[in-house]
Amino acid sequence: MVLTGFAGLVAGACSMAIGEFVSVYSQLDIEVTQMRREGGRENGGDREETENEKLPNPVQAAIASALAFTIGAIVPLLAAAFIGDHKVRLGVVVAAVSLALVVFGGVGAVLGRTPVMRSGARVVIGGWMAMAITFGLTKSIGSSGLQM
Repeated sequence: MVLTGFAGLVAGACSMAIGEFVSVYSQLDIEVTQMRREGGRENGGDREETENEKLPNPVQAAIASALAFTIGAIVPLLAAAFIGDHKVRLGVVVAAVSLALVVFGGVGAVLGRTPVMRSGARVVIGGWMAMAITFGLTKSIGSSGLQM
């Protein structure tokens, strides 16, 4: 279980980082192109203003996404690693992850200067939905096997 959890952690962090990098790099391309168009309409534009513009950084976004995923994946892995009984393990994982979602949602809301209750609830509910879907798929594949 620990080995599978760790493999999922690494695979998920890599997937999130690559997806975030591609997404933010596409956003960067669009913003740079838009600034060039707008600058061209204004007789060449103000080059200094374009250079001082805050643009997204794909590498920073990828690192942040991989780190966030890794921290989020460590919580259930550690919560489950030392508990043998399946039902107890399931309850501990749900409780630990729910607490982590509340903390992560609150921290994200404070950093983003958004309403803590609304943002926190969105993170918790989204996390619960992801856990339920993952649990359901794992149970259905695990009990019936993957037929190809």
